[in-house]
Amino acid sequence: MSEETRKRIAMAIKELGYQPNIIARSLKQKTTMTIGVVVFNIMHMLTTQVLHAIEEECQERGFHVIVSNSDDDPEKEKKYIEMLRAKQVDGLIIFPTGKNADIYQKLLEERFPLVFVDRMVPEVKADAVLLDNQKAAELAVEYFAERGYEHIGIVTPPLVSHIVPRMERIEGFRQALVKKGLPVVDDYFITTEIPRIQKELTRLYESGRLPEALFAINDLTLMEVLYFIKGNHINTPDELAIISIDDVPFAHVYTPTLTTISQPTFAMGKKAAERLFLQIAKKSEHQPQVFRFSPTFIERGSVKEKTS
Repeated sequence: MSEETRKRIAMAIKELGYQPNIIARSLKQKTTMTIGVVVFNIMHMLTTQVLHAIEEECQERGFHVIVSNSDDDPEKEKKYIEMLRAKQVDGLIIFPTGKNADIYQKLLEERFPLVFVDRMVPEVKADAVLLDNQKAAELAVEYFAERGYEHIGIVTPPLVSHIVPRMERIEGFRQALVKKGLPVVDDYFITTEIPRIQKELTRLYESGRLPEALFAINDLTLMEVLYFIKGNHINTPDELAIISIDDVPFAHVYTPTLTTISQPTFAMGKKAAERLFLQIAKKSEHQPQVFRFSPTFIERGSVKEKTS
């Protein structure tokens, strides 16, 4: 159209306050330019950082994002997936509970774009983006061992077979202890619900069986460890050394500064979005892949060199 016509249309749009009918546009273009993201716990730092990366990637492509929080409840997850499908989103990125394999599989059979983040579901052959969890646990044990620590514990929520990162981290921890010739002590495996972690640690402390060092498998377990330390006036790292997965924002200002293992959250979120858009484009036959991202060790002050 001519420049004059373009200006007249723009002026009319402004004067009339015209807004495009998104529903009508989606029917014509066969896309809503929207994706759905279902997370299992929006309180995790990993979740918010990965979401940020996904949102940025979608923004560049003109897509919108609808986020739902399942609270790791399979029923809520199922309802959110159904709701997002009803809203005709163009694809789903799911931090899966792992308990809706039949629903995930149905999505794949329908060739509906789907990507898992942080967890994978072994029986469902979908794209998955997650940390090299065993490597992360090994890094923690190796660092402790190199500095003379022998009695090392791990703090984790309850062991649940379908929560892959949790199982991989504790297995990596156990294998690393054996590899280093360090004792594997059942009491040092604190595997309980988040609200009970402080109580279990206090029980060990009062019985005189607290390990020399603790490995917290994520940011939520780290917070419980720090509350326990504060409540019992324990000196870190002199009485108890700490390493955790997830480089929490306060790690470098906490006293002492916290040694952490960082997840490349931005790269993970970007990869998840890229794999979803690859499926949405349908330019070729899609071959699902599992993408493992390497952890980064960040040395700070919550572990010291032990003297004999």
